[in-house]
Amino acid sequence: MPSLVSTPTKERTEEAAPTPPPRQARPRLRGWGHWVSVAWFLVPALVLFLVFVLAPIVVAVFTGFFKWGGVGPMDDFVGFANYTKLFDDQVFLGDLGRGLYLIVLSITVQLPFALLTAVLLNQKLRGRAVYRMLFFAPYILSEVVTAVLFTMIFLPGAGMADHLAGLLGLEGLRGTWLADPSTVMPTLFVVMIWKYFGFHMMLFLAGLQSIPTEILEAASIDGAGPWQRFRHVTLPLLGPTIRISVFLSIIGSIQLFDLVWVMTAGGPNHSSETMAIAMFQFGFKRYQVGYASAISVVLFMISLIFSLFYQRYVLRRDLSGAVTSGGAR
Repeated sequence: MPSLVSTPTKERTEEAAPTPPPRQARPRLRGWGHWVSVAWFLVPALVLFLVFVLAPIVVAVFTGFFKWGGVGPMDDFVGFANYTKLFDDQVFLGDLGRGLYLIVLSITVQLPFALLTAVLLNQKLRGRAVYRMLFFAPYILSEVVTAVLFTMIFLPGAGMADHLAGLLGLEGLRGTWLADPSTVMPTLFVVMIWKYFGFHMMLFLAGLQSIPTEILEAASIDGAGPWQRFRHVTLPLLGPTIRISVFLSIIGSIQLFDLVWVMTAGGPNHSSETMAIAMFQFGFKRYQVGYASAISVVLFMISLIFSLFYQRYVLRRDLSGAVTSGGAR
């Protein structure tokens, strides 16, 4: 007796395999177009970097091995004589010491002052936007304008600083601000604070505003006072901003030039000279370009080694993903 249930045919039981869509050939020009787009944006930056950064470094290193006045062929090869002379020069060693002096004062005086000002201006104060603008305004001025302004302020006999010293009974300081080797560096540092502390204040203020208020409120609920909240909550979360500010302050102190050049030109008797001032003096005033190139190489190496060391050992945690908002990870 034949089965009443008919068995489906093999063609009906087997599901038809989906046919893949026809593979389209990838145009070769698409890959080339990608690299052309990359080169379009990358090549101009590379050209600028090679012309204005890498090429001057190579030329300075090469010139540092010659005794050359800047005119004519470089045919007097002296090897490392310029560098040997450099570290035997007491004036240049004094330049290194003055750079260290500015670095120490910047870290211990300027940055704490900027941080304190930022903390105050982060509070609910009436007219705080005006205060922020007034404190940040000096940073907008160029270094040359700032130097000319304070040269007039410290002008012997007629400047505002001498009149103020007379009113305060500090007669010994009158006329000596920029003319005495014992007062010229502190005077320059006062100008530096006025010029640059507003920049660091704005950095700290941005860091303070990025801290979630919920964390501070939670600490306050747990019984932490204002100082405890600042020490144990605000300051740790502000760490990345502080480290960046310290880095910029140190690099700026090492490479300080135009402010000092306009105000004192390194005088009196080299007492306010920096490494950048010495490089300019030897290169463009005394026409010892080889020796000036050696100074520039040393200045570059100091900045480079410090930057690599600071990035490797100080900014390591920040570069690995730590953030100021939401706590540390």
